[in-house]
Amino acid sequence: MIDPNEPYELQIAKQARIIEALVNRAERGHEVGGSAYSLFESAIALQAEVWEKTKDLEKALDTLDRASSELEVAYQAQERIQRNLADAMVAMEDGFALFSEERLQACNAQFRNLLPDVEPLIKPGLGFDDYLAAVNASKYLNREENGLAARPHPVAREQGSGQRFSSFVMVLRNDRWFQISYRQTSSGNITVLQTEITDIVRENRREKNRLIDQQSHLLQAAFDHMSLGICTFSSGGELRIVEHVERHEILDREGRRSRVAGWFKAVRRGEAVQERFRRRDGMSLDIRIHSLPDDGFIVSIMDVTAETQASALLEQRVQERTAELTEANRLLQIHADEQTKIEAALRHAKEAAEAAHTSKTRFLAAASHDLLQPINAAKLYLSMLTDKVGQPGTEEVVRRLKRSFTSIESLLQALLDISRLDSSGAEFNVTSFNLGNLLQGVAEDLAPLATERGIDLRIVPSSRWVSSDQRYLMRCVQNLVVNAIQYTERGRVLVGCRLTGDAVRIEVWDTGVGISEEDRTRIFKEFTRASGAAKGPGMGLGLSIVERACRHLDHPIRLASQPGRGSVFSIEVPLAAPGHASVSEDPRMEPMLDGSLDLIVMIVENDADELHAMTQVLESWGASVLAADSTADAAALMQEIGTAPDILLVDYQLDDEDNGIETIHTLRALAGAEIPAIIISANRQRQFLQLCNEMSFAVLTKPVQLVRLRALIDWKTRARVA
Repeated sequence: MIDPNEPYELQIAKQARIIEALVNRAERGHEVGGSAYSLFESAIALQAEVWEKTKDLEKALDTLDRASSELEVAYQAQERIQRNLADAMVAMEDGFALFSEERLQACNAQFRNLLPDVEPLIKPGLGFDDYLAAVNASKYLNREENGLAARPHPVAREQGSGQRFSSFVMVLRNDRWFQISYRQTSSGNITVLQTEITDIVRENRREKNRLIDQQSHLLQAAFDHMSLGICTFSSGGELRIVEHVERHEILDREGRRSRVAGWFKAVRRGEAVQERFRRRDGMSLDIRIHSLPDDGFIVSIMDVTAETQASALLEQRVQERTAELTEANRLLQIHADEQTKIEAALRHAKEAAEAAHTSKTRFLAAASHDLLQPINAAKLYLSMLTDKVGQPGTEEVVRRLKRSFTSIESLLQALLDISRLDSSGAEFNVTSFNLGNLLQGVAEDLAPLATERGIDLRIVPSSRWVSSDQRYLMRCVQNLVVNAIQYTERGRVLVGCRLTGDAVRIEVWDTGVGISEEDRTRIFKEFTRASGAAKGPGMGLGLSIVERACRHLDHPIRLASQPGRGSVFSIEVPLAAPGHASVSEDPRMEPMLDGSLDLIVMIVENDADELHAMTQVLESWGASVLAADSTADAAALMQEIGTAPDILLVDYQLDDEDNGIETIHTLRALAGAEIPAIIISANRQRQFLQLCNEMSFAVLTKPVQLVRLRALIDWKTRARVA
């Protein structure tokens, strides 16, 4: 009833059904008969059958236990095989995948990473057809590669038990080549192998190119050494190409036999022939004939229709382009004319701006003169008042008034200097002079300010000669020293010179508040002070004037500072050869003569207040003063007294286009002698200063400092006496 060859599960199920049937039969046996013997006989029979079936069941259980053990061994063997397969797949350099029942079971990393856009799909359970479709749709395939199967083909669905094998080549965009092979095993599984053949393809490509080049050289050598030509002969052995061409009128009427005959003559002479013809159907032919060593010749005929059409098209385009260029040239000429008009308008605008600038310059010059006139007169009166007042408190009032006028003068001079330095035509009078005179002048001018603030001002003398604009350089040094005094609460200010190569560096040291790193650039701008510094009497224009003047004069400025300990400013000035002082050089190194000024001084000044103040000052010095307000009045006054004055003090800008130079010329002509003359003016133009120097005029700028005026008068008159 039980077949030992059947599976163990089926045998156990059959045994269970047999046992169930026997139990049911035993229960029904009670119904066979009512006698005790019948019941006993049935029980004995049933017990025998139960024992028999129990033995069979024990045998079946033993068999099942052995089968379970064998199945466990088979499972362990299968796991070892799977692990070995996984290790082998990892060790493989090529991509490998196993599809079971056309579903992906396992693959290695090389198989998964071949195509980045297909990689997310490669998971266990992926269908084989889906895999081929994804590969076929990948954007990394090079679909333009010719002569290669760049698209995969699906697995054939053939019927039969034989093995099926397929392979195709896949080209990626980065010039990588892969061969994908898949095989269907006898159990229905599909194995896929991805093998990179890039090196093989590239080597084949190089070998193919090498062979092509080699064959090309061989073919070229064969053509170069051919001694025979291949032609078509008639049945009689005669060449009929020319007759065929003429009979069928293949060429147009320009290609006649006379020209063809000339070809053969030229070829027999060893010349090469090249002609271009046009067929009746419009085709253009290029015919070339070359002679061969055995008196034969070779003819090459080339279709140059496309080239001829391209040449005609190119010629047409050249003509069109020429027309376009002609039109563009015409428009460009119109544009050039318009540009010329614009340039003319800009030139006129520039001239108008320059005229406005000149007008502004003239206005500033006039304004400086008009503003400095009353300041000069006021300073003269203050000087006189200082000598005359004696009441308590009056001297302090005069001193404060004088300081106020000095501040007004400094501010006005600073504004005028900035205006001149910002103008495009700023003029500089660069000469050679002794630096000691300049430093001595700075010491004399600023010593009172230093004494007032309790600062020890020390200036180290120097005998070096430098090349610069003396007035602007002195102005720069004065501004640096004034700044040092104002921003130093206690201590000292030191001015000295240091030789550096072919230049002299004028240095101003102080023990003041110092300058922070962020302030070292902006303090050279107008109306700017260092952060944290106490408000001084100035307007923040000094360093701006220094920066502008030194930039125009090409004098480098350097600054070193340590906040809380002090600063050092320096100006580098080129050295000059020692020389003689010019007439216009500052004469303050000469000592002022003691005693009264026993001279006849003629003053020519159009401002009544300044004329009166200057007269009072000179008379207080002991001079005899002749006062006039114009050249005509001065000439009349000199003729009236019948003698020439000892010196002339003349304002440059007089009324009614009169000027001081004309006054000096006139008075010198009347006297017949070179009367010493000093021009007092606010004009600082280089041409004016050069003219005064050439004519031996000394120049004093307004407002006049009396110590300089007295020293200059003494110097000019002593030079005349000597």
